[in-house]
Amino acid sequence: MIFRCRWLNLGAVVLFSATAGVTSSLAQTRPEKLYRKVLPSVMTLEVENNQGERFIGSAVLAMGDDVALTAWHVVWDAKSVWATFADGTRVKVIGCIDKDGDRDLAALKLERKFPRLKAGVSRDLQSVASRVYVIGAPKGYDFSISDGLISQVRRVDGFPQYQVSCPISSGNSGGPVLNDRGDVIGIVSWTKSDAQNVSFAVPTRELDRIDLTRAVVPWQQQTASDRPTLARRSVGSRLTSVPTSDSDLQILADLRKALAAAVGKNVTITLKEGRAENKFSFTMPARGLK
Repeated sequence: MIFRCRWLNLGAVVLFSATAGVTSSLAQTRPEKLYRKVLPSVMTLEVENNQGERFIGSAVLAMGDDVALTAWHVVWDAKSVWATFADGTRVKVIGCIDKDGDRDLAALKLERKFPRLKAGVSRDLQSVASRVYVIGAPKGYDFSISDGLISQVRRVDGFPQYQVSCPISSGNSGGPVLNDRGDVIGIVSWTKSDAQNVSFAVPTRELDRIDLTRAVVPWQQQTASDRPTLARRSVGSRLTSVPTSDSDLQILADLRKALAAAVGKNVTITLKEGRAENKFSFTMPARGLK
C-alpha cells in the first residue's frame, strides 16, 4: 500500500504513520475476534445414511437455541445425525423441522437447548466485493476458518445466490458464511469442481421459506421423495468420514468379495486423490488380487 502526504511537518508525518499502524493492527485482529465470537455456534455434523455410509458436514445454531441450520443435501438421506460443538459437546439431532429442497436449506432439531450460543443472522442481501468468512470442516478438518469476497450475486435456479471466493471443500457443506460483523449471511451449498474458489451459498433471506412451527420429522420417516431436487448436487460436497480401523477392514473385505465375483470379467478401478484421477482396466484373473 502506498501512502501519499503533502505535509512537510515531521510531526504530521509521524502521526500519520502511527495511525496507519493502528488501523493495520485492528484489521489483523478482526478475524480472530469474529472467529471467537461465532465458533461456539458452529457444529460438525456426523451423518449416517440408510446404506451405512457416513458423512461429515457443517451446521450453525442460528434460528433457535436447539435449531441447527444446514444444507439439505447433507442430511436428506440420514438414518442418524450427531452434532459436535468446538468445545467437544456432542448432541443427537433428532430430526428435521423443515427444509427447502430447491434452495438446499434445512432446519434440524437438537436433542437439547444451548442457550446464549445462537449466532446472529442478517437477512440483507450483501454487496459484491464484501469481505466474507466461512467456518466448517473442509475434508474433515473441523472448525476451520477461511476468508474471501462475494465475487458476485448470481441468479441460479430461480433465486439469487452468493458466489464466494473463500476456499471451500467437501465437509464445508451446510456451514455458515459470515459478514465482517460475524452475522450469518448464507449457508454453504455447492462448488464448481472444475474451478478454483468458485463456490455458492444460499442467502439467509431465503430462510423465510423455513417454517419452525412444523412438527419434527424423525430421520426414520424421511422418504425418497425428500431427495434434493437440484441437479447440481451431483457435484458432491459432503465428505465421507475417515473410517475406523474396523470399517477399513470391512471395506477391504467387501472389495475382495466383489473382485472374487468378477473373475474373468473386465474390471475398471478408479483411484481419486484430490483432482487427480487414475483408472486401471484389466480382466480379473482367476487367482484374484493379492
